Amino acid sequence: MQAYGNENMTAIGIIGSKGRIGHALVGAIGEQDELSHAGGVDQDDDFATLLAKSDVLVDFSVPEGLSNRLNLCAEAGKPMLVGTTGLEPSHHLSIDAAASSIAILQTGNTSLGVNMLAALVKEAASRLGDDWDIEIVEMHHRHKVDAPSGTAILLGEAAAQGRGISLDDHSERGRDGQTGARAKGAIGFASLRGGSVAGDHQVILASEEERIELGHRAENRMIFARGAVKAALWLTQQQPGRYDMTDMLGLK
Repeated sequence: MQAYGNENMTAIGIIGSKGRIGHALVGAIGEQDELSHAGGVDQDDDFATLLAKSDVLVDFSVPEGLSNRLNLCAEAGKPMLVGTTGLEPSHHLSIDAAASSIAILQTGNTSLGVNMLAALVKEAASRLGDDWDIEIVEMHHRHKVDAPSGTAILLGEAAAQGRGISLDDHSERGRDGQTGARAKGAIGFASLRGGSVAGDHQVILASEEERIELGHRAENRMIFARGAVKAALWLTQQQPGRYDMTDMLGLK
């Protein structure tokens, strides 16, 4: 794929450039000689200009307008990494539609460690029966607006896939008051918010007499940015289709 500005470099455009991850992405791009920063936008008014200058787009903005951005990327033949969280079913339908024309990687977390954790959770859930309760606890900074986090949902999906069930049909969230006993086979979520926590996640598998705890702590947002640029570069070499981080890491 031709890179804009320098034939030896891949130009990455950032959607959501003023956010925490957006700033980290600029730094991560600058760390690699084969990458260049095509620019960034925070309002879709300038998206067409950014699209023309980019070889691949990385979106860490908000769900609003995502479907339109996907359509424009598909028309231009530009691959896209979607790291935006808080997606609704309609957004996933738009991703599926665009993936028939371009390569798209959608994920709730671009950390290599988190995605390895998800693989471990899937394996554990597949080998332990539903008499092992699964609970997912996550904590983020006070400014985060969605809950559970995209990473918590990613881990819940991994557990559900391991059990061969649908997360939507088996998740328990926001327990309060007289909720009754825990449903057998449920996957529970608890969300904590405070301070400047970049991201803590713990998956607990508990039986009657023993407990397994698998966890990950993000010490710096650069882990997400570095994982994202690595995935974006990988994405430029892929055929049209929908991918996730486990595809990029060869964990499937």
